[in-house]
Amino acid sequence: MSEAAARPAIEGWFTTGPEPALLASRCTTCGSVFFPRYEGFCRNPGCDGEEFDVTELSRRGTVWSYTDAQYQPPPPYVPASDPYVPFALAAVELPEGFVVLGQLASGYGVADVRVGTEVELVVETLHTDETGDRTIWRWKPVTELGEEADQ
Repeated sequence: MSEAAARPAIEGWFTTGPEPALLASRCTTCGSVFFPRYEGFCRNPGCDGEEFDVTELSRRGTVWSYTDAQYQPPPPYVPASDPYVPFALAAVELPEGFVVLGQLASGYGVADVRVGTEVELVVETLHTDETGDRTIWRWKPVTELGEEADQ
């Protein structure tokens, strides 16, 4: 996937490159962090801030929960394959206190993770359209399950 031809499927939610990261908003008044990025007013009920800095979230977290998507979601979901191929989802807890839902990286399924598995953010091609590759963030296990017991 060439960097020039690849575009995020959801603009402004993550960076690309060798060390991608999810993008959040940090209130300049109280320091509260919000994901996904947000503009307007601070969602902290005790703050009246209206200015935000973009901040990168941690690239690594731990699996909080996981499941597989055996049934194709309804529109406007854009299928990555035809016919539909089930994929695994993980809710990942980041050090900042967020739990972020995302697909597991290509080649990984529910048999490759368990609650507490360390994962890192990667960017992969979701699908290709007339403008080129559309990318999305996914979670990739840092170590294989059998390796965790050896450490």
